[in-house]
Amino acid sequence: MVTSLDTVRNPLACLGVDTLSERVYRSLLLHPGERAAELARRLDAPEHQVRTCLDGLADLSVVRPYGEPGAGYYPVGPERAMALLLGRRQAELAAHQQRIETARAAAAQLIAECADHYPNSVAGEEVVPPWDTPGLLAELGHRAHREVLVFAPHGTGATADSPAGDQTGDPTADQELLARGVRLRTVHLDSVVHNPPARARLARLSERGAAVRTAPVLPLRMTIFDRRTAVLPSGPGEDRPGTVVLRRPGVLTALCALFEGTWADATPLGRPAAPTAQGLSRQQAQTLELLADGLTDEVIAKQMGVSSRTIRRIVAELLQQLQARSRFEAGLRAVQAGLLPAHP
Repeated sequence: MVTSLDTVRNPLACLGVDTLSERVYRSLLLHPGERAAELARRLDAPEHQVRTCLDGLADLSVVRPYGEPGAGYYPVGPERAMALLLGRRQAELAAHQQRIETARAAAAQLIAECADHYPNSVAGEEVVPPWDTPGLLAELGHRAHREVLVFAPHGTGATADSPAGDQTGDPTADQELLARGVRLRTVHLDSVVHNPPARARLARLSERGAAVRTAPVLPLRMTIFDRRTAVLPSGPGEDRPGTVVLRRPGVLTALCALFEGTWADATPLGRPAAPTAQGLSRQQAQTLELLADGLTDEVIAKQMGVSSRTIRRIVAELLQQLQARSRFEAGLRAVQAGLLPAHP
């Protein structure tokens, strides 16, 4: 690639002539007929490099050998040489432009052929393949100028489900948002506070101006940009894997309401979660509700971002607190105590 600095040092760089070749050509203009060895001494350059330059200049038709091999070289006049170099460069650019047009046509054909695999189901909805999701999130993050709302049930950093789209928790994209004055609110699972590196990362993010809260469970992974665009996973049950991008106003209103409701019940990072009115911790109350829904320990653990062993410990605490000998009995006692609604 030719840079502006190259052009300053070597005006012919943009025409495909390197610095030493230009010096050789200029020297021949002043001393026509010199041999390679004489040019090498004059230019204080290795003779084999000068010969390579002469061969290249000859291929470009701007110098020509005179007589037998090893004889001197004569330059083509500057006007004729520049016309030859410009013509050659223009032909290369035209060929390059043709390759671009061919690639553009091929890309359009590929998009048309793949449209059936990733169709938009309705206006305002787009399905993006998983390999395009990080770039999409980064682009939407760069365009955001007011607010970004994030549910982050997976990953250990604020950026795990944010504009960076980075499952490693790289905070660069979030920092860039905050530096531009974009308001960032993220909700993570309560279990993140038991992960020291993740907790420290979120604390640093909070110090930079982000609002960070935690909740026992989150309904889904979601990022909303400026309340105009929402990015959600298509879900394991979808027949079109990838990411769903939603822009329909009615859907966005509902998703923003879901976020605000969850945000209101979530606990600010660093503040101990208040126990429920019945004296249960948030984890205990949430585990009890999920058990009542018939979920297994493994599914509950996944939703709450903890291990199955942790769920079994919480269940044991509930059994002891409710003075129950089985989960079934615990459910009955929870209903009697008003901890769970009585199902008709």
